[in-house]
Amino acid sequence: MKQGTSSPDYLGLGFEMLDRELRFLTECLREVLIELGHRDLAEHLPWLGQTVAGDSAPWRLGLAYSVAFQLLNMVEEHAAGEMRLLRERNEGNTAERGLWGQQIARLRAQGLTAEEMLAAMQQVRVEPVLTAHPTEAKRLAVLHQHRLLFGLLDDLVDAEGSLHVQRGLRERVKAALERLWRTGEILLEKPTLADERRNVLHYLRDVFPSVLPALDDRLFEAWQDAGFDPEPLFVPGALPRIRFGTWVGGDRDGHPGVTAEITAETLAELRVQAVGVAREQLTDLAAKLSLSTWMQEAPPTLQVALGAAGDLVKHDQPWRRHIENLIAKLPGSGADSYTYSAELLADLDRLSQSLDEVGAHRLAEADVAPVRRTIEVFGFHLAQLDVRQNSVFHAKAMTQLLGAAGLSADDWDEWSEPERLRFLERELRSPRPFLHPSASAGPEADAVLGCYRALASHMERCGANGIGSLIISMTRRLSDLLVVYLLAREAGLMRAFPEGIVCVLPVVPLFETIEDLDQGPDMLRAFLEEPVTHRSLAFHAKRALRAGQLLQQVMVGYSDSNKDGGILASQWALQKAQTRLAKVGHECGVNIRFFHGRGGTVSRGAGPTHRFLEALPHGSVSGHLRLTEQGETIAQKYANPATATYNLELLLAGTTATTALHARPGEEFPQLIPVLEKLAAASKRAYRSLLDHEGFMTFYRQATPIDALEHSRIGSRPSRRTGQASLADLRAIPWVFSWNQARFYVPGWFGAGSGLAALAPEELATLGEQMRHWPFLHYVMTNVESSLASSDPTLMTQYAELVPETELRDELLQMILGERDLTLRMLEQLRGGPIAGRRPRMLKTLELRAEALRVLHAQQIVLLKEWRGRRDRHEDVSADAMLPDLLLSINAIASGLRTTG
Repeated sequence: MKQGTSSPDYLGLGFEMLDRELRFLTECLREVLIELGHRDLAEHLPWLGQTVAGDSAPWRLGLAYSVAFQLLNMVEEHAAGEMRLLRERNEGNTAERGLWGQQIARLRAQGLTAEEMLAAMQQVRVEPVLTAHPTEAKRLAVLHQHRLLFGLLDDLVDAEGSLHVQRGLRERVKAALERLWRTGEILLEKPTLADERRNVLHYLRDVFPSVLPALDDRLFEAWQDAGFDPEPLFVPGALPRIRFGTWVGGDRDGHPGVTAEITAETLAELRVQAVGVAREQLTDLAAKLSLSTWMQEAPPTLQVALGAAGDLVKHDQPWRRHIENLIAKLPGSGADSYTYSAELLADLDRLSQSLDEVGAHRLAEADVAPVRRTIEVFGFHLAQLDVRQNSVFHAKAMTQLLGAAGLSADDWDEWSEPERLRFLERELRSPRPFLHPSASAGPEADAVLGCYRALASHMERCGANGIGSLIISMTRRLSDLLVVYLLAREAGLMRAFPEGIVCVLPVVPLFETIEDLDQGPDMLRAFLEEPVTHRSLAFHAKRALRAGQLLQQVMVGYSDSNKDGGILASQWALQKAQTRLAKVGHECGVNIRFFHGRGGTVSRGAGPTHRFLEALPHGSVSGHLRLTEQGETIAQKYANPATATYNLELLLAGTTATTALHARPGEEFPQLIPVLEKLAAASKRAYRSLLDHEGFMTFYRQATPIDALEHSRIGSRPSRRTGQASLADLRAIPWVFSWNQARFYVPGWFGAGSGLAALAPEELATLGEQMRHWPFLHYVMTNVESSLASSDPTLMTQYAELVPETELRDELLQMILGERDLTLRMLEQLRGGPIAGRRPRMLKTLELRAEALRVLHAQQIVLLKEWRGRRDRHEDVSADAMLPDLLLSINAIASGLRTTG
């Protein structure tokens, strides 16, 4: 920006674009509805200056509003992206917080040299893991139309000033909207695992490979603009590494549909799709490298390669011919095909060398390097498939295995922990299994061993790159981890060496509840001190070419800890646990790679990526980072190339900066630890006073649509782990989803007010002052504030009217509303004023949705009352007939809130 010129009002410009594009799309939707004979719905659409319908609104209005909210979400995303581009164009690439330009400038301001930044980049390995928890409330076909419409918004910006082009665009938009309307919003059948796999494969195959070049270009541009030499970035291994993972087809925690056959199919399909990506990349490269022998002779490296392939050097386009030979060697092409992607990478390196030999350095960097980068990221596996199972399931499998082997008739759960450990440590000295591979031990044992054998078979044929880790959810004690080694031994996943047996796949604890997070560090120390663990980590390090660098993955869960103790107690427990876990790793000579099990809402760990990374405890990030991307957040972050590039850049740049800063001494806040302990404890007491109330489950099941969600078809996974109708058995996702639908948002804020009110005035003042300096504190309180702002006391009261017991309803509603008022007052006191001046974007998005959402909530309340009445009267047929309308209301509200669970 020129000196002396004032900065544009980006906020105002963004709001203008949002309003303009929203009106355009809504007008198009109105025209489509009228043309399809739905004038009654068209007349009630929001944002066109019309009066939104009241209680007399037609029931199908929910579908119209759902589509309208989807358009609003799309426009908000598009306007945000356009404003980012405008800011960078005017202010330079340091203008946008969290991206490469700003992060490099931040590191320079902290005194880091280019060499230190490059060293940090080389340590970075970031892995988003796509999961299919039951949070995506939209059909796959609907998401496809969303992607098409988003692209048309880009075209609309480019077409400004051309009425002819705009008219054509309007017709294309209307066609997409008609397809969206005719497709319908409701899933008449639950999606299958194949459906969920197909959705995830779309991102892995069609989105992420296409955005990699732009992602790297952003780094190169920011690096050069900072005045640094770009050459070191072209050295293989210099760029921060990004990989992808998935749980679809591997996560069997409480999901009986994920069988060994499903896992084997998923691994095979991932490999097929990865080879497809490689083929497309190489085919495009062959078209580019049409260099002829008329302009330059084939260099020695290329001659050797072509000779080895039985080709003649006299071929007019030898580089192109060589690439065609590489395509012919892709897996599945014949007896001489590649087995491992490393073989293809070696051939691509020779291709680059042959271009260098004729002076075509630019072509090696511009054409071959991006293909090499893609193969390096996706290999022949596309993404690593994790296998997750619950420790309780493993215990049942162990009981059956011991019984079948004639070793014990007792239930494994009845063994004391010392008895378990003595038995396990004795057994883990031997490589021999208990049973013959063909023997059956029982349903749980057969399920675990069948899965592990499928993994072993895939590794034998294709290598280990496509398989991630064996993750044990609800890890409660050391034996929960060691028992996995014994089960792995039974299925051929252990190898014998002179020094002892090793597990060929990483075994990963998942600490989820507050109690488990507290006990986790001691458990991790004991696990790392086990000889079989140490040998296995050394084996993995050797295989990954990490000389002497042992790496243990530890997963921490945000959802169950929040459900267990509330937002502040959960966040503080996670902060403390990560600090202690990282320290245990350091003391044991092992780097800890944290795997963050985050969901799509604040109460499940969501929040702006760069803020999340800045808030991690100092010393907990040493380059390696995994995190889940769940449900609707996948589409929100990655459905469109520009948005996908932005979110992946936030993740890569933020992890690099955090890694570099965590390698240096960081600011400590010991004076705040007693205050945080007091805050978390008081907050948890208030939260548990609600959940432990004698009538809480009755209130919860009647004041929220949890029962309707349990009948929904938004995911293949059951809403409960074991099917028991208890709070403990209910998954965190429907728990959060149901509170959001009824606009309570309890998991995101309840207890925060009581926690803050328990502090002395000077403690509260200190906390408010330190929020400017401690990113963790700022991040947590901002997220609580966001959840609180999304709650609505009027709607909460209306949903509470569904609870027939007046005394119970009034008592619990007053508890919730009283805590909300207290939290609002305490946050204003902590932050020094109301939210309005600090969060204009958030208030704008809430305001745009408010009126239409009130209509949908009113309809849902009526539907719930009638549906429950029919079920109580055992009118099952008529109750089932209501489900589509009820589920449509859930989807429409989820679209309006832009969140489920």
